[in-house]
Amino acid sequence: MTIRYTVDFKNGRVELSHGAGGRSMAQLITELFAAAFDNPYLAQGNDGTLLPPASGRLVMSTDSHVVSPLFFAGGDIGCLSVHGTINDVAMMGAVPLYLSAAFILEEGFLLSELKRIVLSMAQAAVDAGVPIVTGDTKVVEQGKGDGVFITTTCVGVVADGINLSGDQARHGDKILLSGSIGDHGMAVLSMRENLSFDAPIVSDTAALHTLVAAMLASGVNLRVLRDPTRGGLATTVNEIAQQSAVGMLLDEAAIVVHESVAAACEFLGLDPLYIANEGKLIAICAPGDAAHLLAVMRAHPQAREAAVIGEVREDAHHFVQMTTKLGGRRMVDWLAGEQLPRIC
Repeated sequence: MTIRYTVDFKNGRVELSHGAGGRSMAQLITELFAAAFDNPYLAQGNDGTLLPPASGRLVMSTDSHVVSPLFFAGGDIGCLSVHGTINDVAMMGAVPLYLSAAFILEEGFLLSELKRIVLSMAQAAVDAGVPIVTGDTKVVEQGKGDGVFITTTCVGVVADGINLSGDQARHGDKILLSGSIGDHGMAVLSMRENLSFDAPIVSDTAALHTLVAAMLASGVNLRVLRDPTRGGLATTVNEIAQQSAVGMLLDEAAIVVHESVAAACEFLGLDPLYIANEGKLIAICAPGDAAHLLAVMRAHPQAREAAVIGEVREDAHHFVQMTTKLGGRRMVDWLAGEQLPRIC
């Protein structure tokens, strides 16, 4: 006898039984997760999945996503969890192949919102060409979570000869940025605080592996790739400076900040250099390759606003400095504390 499961995705809520391993859990997995993420690997139906051998060195990254609010202009926690982990693998120069997804659900969370998140994840995975092949679901008591937390892991392969790392920056190298900064963080914050601006602020969340592939195919001497997420551009370049034991000099005039983001940051007393991004990357390359790499990046739809924003310097203190628009110079230090909690 075949049991037909029916989930009330219109009015229902997550119950503890949805994580208890019984019929209710099977119902949720079958009618939501398996249906949305459907692919031959997931359809194996086991606790793990058998994957075909891959040619190249394996790269793996995992990330937990706790953004609040769960939905914001330009995205939600679902697509964000796919994009963010794919990008971490792509920054290693790897081709992302497979994703896993683990959900921590809070008792009482609306099933309609969970379905919306899962469908967003599924679409993001399809658009990226990286299937979700295995996963897990747990439910915690009401008051012990915040709706939903998602942990994703991505596995990819990197070809021999590609060795990108934060410790590869050298004196004289050029620093490139693929576009504007601060869009994601301010989109989340404006939704959280119910702020509105003349021009809408939309998250830049996106999977960047096709942009990275184009950059690698150009044949330029790439040293470092990094996506400036939590802590923003300022914190990320400080991390690279420490890893490579170098200094950096940025050019404020070359860093694109959209007018609405700049206005929102000024209103709230925030510095866009420290605001999270989810669809931008920093590239460091040999100085002679910067012009060609910039042209390649600008030819890609995800990097139309790419720019050379600075250069690597010798500095025993590993300081990051910035030439201001007024011609002065200031320190760009690490982020102190947490400007925007629960941002990604």
